[in-house]
Amino acid sequence: MHVTSLRFTSEQQLDGGVLAREFTLGEIPGTLWTPGSAPAPLILIGHNGGLHRREPRLVARARHSAARGYAVAAIDHPGHGDRPRSAADEQARADLRRALAAGEPVDEIFESFVGPLVEKAAPEWRATLDALLALPGIGGPVGYSGMTAVGIRLAVSEPRIAAAGFFAGGYVPRAQREEARQVTIPLLFLLQWDDEGNPRQRALDLFDAFGTKEKTLHANMGGHTGTPWFEAEDGDRFFGRHLK
Repeated sequence: MHVTSLRFTSEQQLDGGVLAREFTLGEIPGTLWTPGSAPAPLILIGHNGGLHRREPRLVARARHSAARGYAVAAIDHPGHGDRPRSAADEQARADLRRALAAGEPVDEIFESFVGPLVEKAAPEWRATLDALLALPGIGGPVGYSGMTAVGIRLAVSEPRIAAAGFFAGGYVPRAQREEARQVTIPLLFLLQWDDEGNPRQRALDLFDAFGTKEKTLHANMGGHTGTPWFEAEDGDRFFGRHLK
């Protein structure tokens, strides 16, 4: 994958000494939040489904972690956020809406959509990691917090990632369910017990499949978007044990 050098396009000083900077890396748009102190360990932060990096809950998580001494980076996945959607992306979304409205099975639609997303997004995260670790004030080790499918691929292919927090609310392709057995880094796995779009047993089976000996499951009552805010505090404590 060919990318150019990282270029900052804007910056904003936030409360608590946090600096938010927009950047581009080739065609990849991203945001970097950094604390006032340096050097800072880095957390790569994402969202289930690869939503916009400016999604309010993602931004709140990033600012929360940056205020506690972490550098935090988010990028838009291919076909998401500020990036154009392909015809295949649009067709997959249309097929998903139709199947959901008709009450039909959606696993194969998700498979055709999320599988290729993982193959495209993981190399972009690695290129972003290369560029960010070359900046002054940012150091390793590195954490990942976000979409499980992409996180599994990064956990097994990127040795610089030392710990990860996964959200159980997104579809995980069959290939990544197999790769889960190769994951050996410490994990924090968040599950919404009543998530209407994610069968609970499949999430529990995935947690069981992770190969690491250090894995923690946090299960909270409620639906897909009901993750309690205190999980952000617990996530920072988790990363504090492994990144600082």
